[in-house]
Amino acid sequence: MAADSPTGTGPRDRFRAQVRQEAKTAALRQLAEGGPEALSLNAIAKQLGMTGPALYRYFAGRDSLLTELVIDAYGDLASTLSRTAEAWPGDAVARLTDLVRAYRAWALAEPHRYRLLFRAPLQGYDAQSTSLVEASQPAMTVLLDAVRAVAEPKGQIPEEAAAQFREWSERHGFEDVSEAVAVRSTMLWAHLHGMVGLEIEGNFTSMGIDPPFLYEAEVTDFVRSLRDGS
Repeated sequence: MAADSPTGTGPRDRFRAQVRQEAKTAALRQLAEGGPEALSLNAIAKQLGMTGPALYRYFAGRDSLLTELVIDAYGDLASTLSRTAEAWPGDAVARLTDLVRAYRAWALAEPHRYRLLFRAPLQGYDAQSTSLVEASQPAMTVLLDAVRAVAEPKGQIPEEAAAQFREWSERHGFEDVSEAVAVRSTMLWAHLHGMVGLEIEGNFTSMGIDPPFLYEAEVTDFVRSLRDGS
């Protein structure tokens, strides 16, 4: 049976929502302890005092459950970034700096969820499905707005790249976002993702480096490059 999110408010709907949330919580524990390969609907059902087939009334299968966990994680990350941005209404550089800190802090607190967002968790799983791409957009919107508030980037973009980013912005409804802002925001996200990925996998620890200053330096260099076109 397909497992659509409950929309009603009656007792059965509330019970369904409770079971689904408990199943997700159990799934997140499995992910934290053993990665996506450890995810087992039968094990989750056993924890909840159910049979495996009974749990399929709430989730169509393991991929369906994974998809909901990814969408939830994107939503949580976007909410975290939005709250951070709202705390700095008048200082664009401070807002961007704090967004970088918040992005890093969320990933360090939720490494198993962060990995879900940017990896195909299982062989054959479509990590670029329409629903997941759409779920990723609110977090990117926060970043685009923050970059645009600092400065309109200087410098020329090759027309082929500009056309690609223009089409990307239009496809996802990013309003009033120039190609230059889209390019620079993507570059910043790529740099941050690289550093966060290294950090949550322990690479900085093995080097004996405490990396916060790297993130601060990244923002400083990024703001400078926006303003002088370097």
